[in-house]
Formats: sequence, structure tokens, C-alpha cells
Amino acid sequence: MKKLMILTAVAAILVAGTAGAQDVREAFRKAEEDRQAALERARASEETILNDREALLAEVQELEAQERELDAELSGLETTVARLETRHERLADKWERERLQYKEISGNIRLAARDLKAILEQSPLTALRPERIDVAEQVLAQGYFPDIEDVKGMAYALFTEIEMSGQVGMREGLFVGRDGEEQTGDIMTIGPFTALYRTEEGGEVGFLTYTPAEQKLFALSALPPNRMARLIRGYMNGESATVPVDISGGAALRQITQQVGFWEHIAQGGPIIFPILAIGLVAVALIIYKFQFLQKVHGNTDKVMGEVTGLAARGDWEGAEAVVRRYEHRKMPVVEVIADGLSARDEDRETLESVMQEAILREMPRVERGLSVLAVFGAVAPLLGLLGTVTGMIETFRVITLYGTGDPRLMSAGISEALVTTELGLAVAIPIMLFHTFLSRRANAIVGEMEEKAVHLSNVILKQRVRSGEATGDASLDSETLMDRLVAKVVGRLQEGTAN
Repeated sequence: MKKLMILTAVAAILVAGTAGAQDVREAFRKAEEDRQAALERARASEETILNDREALLAEVQELEAQERELDAELSGLETTVARLETRHERLADKWERERLQYKEISGNIRLAARDLKAILEQSPLTALRPERIDVAEQVLAQGYFPDIEDVKGMAYALFTEIEMSGQVGMREGLFVGRDGEEQTGDIMTIGPFTALYRTEEGGEVGFLTYTPAEQKLFALSALPPNRMARLIRGYMNGESATVPVDISGGAALRQITQQVGFWEHIAQGGPIIFPILAIGLVAVALIIYKFQFLQKVHGNTDKVMGEVTGLAARGDWEGAEAVVRRYEHRKMPVVEVIADGLSARDEDRETLESVMQEAILREMPRVERGLSVLAVFGAVAPLLGLLGTVTGMIETFRVITLYGTGDPRLMSAGISEALVTTELGLAVAIPIMLFHTFLSRRANAIVGEMEEKAVHLSNVILKQRVRSGEATGDASLDSETLMDRLVAKVVGRLQEGTAN
């Protein structure tokens, strides 16, 4: 304010200096009025400012009061926040602990669901009740949290599996038949081990196999053997208490489908089997023929010889020849030798022995015919089997050279050929050798009978000559010497025939 007044006075002096005294007064008055007006305005402004200061002070006080309230409220809020943070941390810790527990429980439930699903998928009983597996698949779904109802459902499915595993059940159901078409029939389950079926049309019975991928029962392509089929049919009809059960998990049933027939097994031997089979067939025909022949010519020679020697001892030669003629139709070697001996009864001793030796030698080839062929067959059959073994092993090594040893199935053909030909060769040779031995002994027995009866007839003839006065000095020859001579001559002729 002082500055304003000074400036106003200076301005009035300046105006007075330049405009004259009148003007100076006028200017002074006006300046005074202006000064008064300015003073009024200054006082008004001062009063306004003072009024504003009071209002502002009041407002500041009010704001300070509000600030104090807000500080108090902020302090309360900070206390609340700290309390809530503490509670939040406590709840977070609790939630983390419970979350781990829930996660562990959920993991255990999922693990149990996975095990249950594996059990149900592998069980053939699932083919009859496939809905049991749904509860396990639901628990194993991505993002699904299992609850107590899921646990109850899993427990029910497991208990159902346990219950059905200890039961023999029979119901009508669908299965895939041997023709690849689904059909309806009676399905019997013996626990989880074996499943049987009986068709409605035809009453066909057989085994069923379970495929986990499709959860269906399939009929085996091969029917069970007749005896096993009768057991199955009787058990399903309630007529029998015995039924075949496969406790190997299907391995035994697969053996049924993989059984190879006789001709399929033989065919695995390759081309070598044909000469072995031909030898076997010819040997069988020869054995049958030889057995019948020896059975036919090996009659009751003691009875024939008894009748002949009885009549010869009495000198009834015609009666003895009649007895021989009665047996001629049977072509018995012993009878032929006796007939020749009777026809040469009037000859001297040397001639009589020669005639009977000739008869024996004539009959021996007929008795022993075919035995040498059997011996050759018995020796050749295993040699052919050995030949097949060699060719099979050569084929095996050729396959190994081309394809390596990575796939054993590629080598199975050569190995099968080697083993089957060896098996077939031995199977043919062993019975041939046995029958050859048996038939050879029977042939030797017939030859021995011819020799024995020839010596006996010679003794009877010589004795009859002594009694009838026709005997010579050689009639005193004892039977053992005659037997030795006869045998020596027969052996000599045989050796000559063998050498020739």
C-alpha cells in the first residue's frame, strides 16, 4: 500500500508540473479520489483476503481433521490388511497341503482306475458286460476330478469281476462264429479261464477266444477233437461234470488251432518223402503177403509127419503117399520134401539124401523170397531220411546266406524238411526191420522143419528096409550122422547159391 501511495504522489507531482496549478489541484483531487478509491478497494481486498484466510484456515482445519480421520482409517485398514494377509497365508498353506492330499488321492484313484481298466480289458467276461469299463475310462478322462461316486462305481466293477471269476455262467449272447459272422448262441464262461459256445442251429460246440482290442468273443477256427466236443456238449447239457479248462490264458487253445494234420506234417518233408512213402507202401504189401504165405505153408507138420512115419513104419507106402497127396493143395514145403523122399524110398541112401536135399533147396527160395527185399528197404529208408536231412540243412544255410538269421521263420522250411524226412525214414525203417526179423525167424523155422522131417523120414525108410531085409550096410548109419551130412550138404548148397 505504501508503495502505491508514493507512486500516486509522484504521479500527481509529475502531472502538476506539466499541466499548471489548476490542473494540478484537479489532478490532485482526482488522484486523491483515486487514492481513496484504491484504498477502499485495498481495504475491501484486504477484508476479502482476511475473510478468505479464515475460510481457508477453517477449511485447512477441516482438512486436517479429515486427514487425521483418514490416517486413523488407513491405520485400521492396514491392520485389517495385515490380518487378512496373515489369514490368506494361513489359508494358502492349508490349501496347498489339502491340494497335495487331493492330488495324491486323485492320483491313487487314477492309478486304480488304470489297473481296473487293464484288468477288465484283459478279462473275457468284459465281452458279456462291456459297460463295466466305462467308469474307469471316465475317471481317466483329461481334467476330470473323481468323486466318491466314481470310487463306488470302480469298486462295484472290481467286485463284479471277482464274483464272476469264481462262477460258471451260461447265457445267450453274441459271438463271432468260425465264418466271421456274428451269431447268437449259448455262451458258457468258466471263470476268466475258458469260454465255450453252442450254436442254436446244428448244436456246434467249441471254444471261444477273447480279443481285448475289440472286446468280442471269437470262435476258434478249429473245432475241438470229438472226445473233447462230447465232454463240452455233455457239460453244457448238464449231463457231465467234466469239462476241459484252459488255465494257461489261451495258450492251450492256440495249440488246437496250430495242430498240423498228418498229411500236412508229411508234406513239410519235401520231395524226399515220396520215395520213403513208396518204400513204406511196398514194404507193407510185401509184409502182408509174406505173413499170409508163411502162415499158409506153416501147417501142423508134426501131425502130417506122424501119419506118414506111422504108415511108413508099417510098410504102407501107398497110405503114406495118400496122406501126402491130401496136403498137396496147401503147397507146404515140408510136405513137398516128404513127397520127394517117399518117391525116392527105393533108391540107395546117397540118392535118397540127394533127392531130399534137392527138395529142400528147391523150397528154400520160395520160403525166403522177399525177405532180402525187406532188409534192403529197412536199410534204404533211413538213408533216404538222412538224404532229406542233408538237403534240408543245405536249404537252411542258403536262406541264412540270403536273409540272415533275423527271422527264424524263414529257416523253418529247411529245418522241417530235415527233421521230417529223418523222422519218416526211421518210422518206415524200424517196423520194416522188426517185421523182417520176425518173418526171417519164421522162414528159418520152416527150413529147420524141412531138414528135421527129411532126416526123420530117411531114418524111417532105412529102418523099414532093415526090417524088410532090404537094408544094406549103410542102414546102420545113425540119425545124427545122417543129420550132420544132410545139414552140411544143405549149407554147402546154400553157400554155392550165395556165391553164385
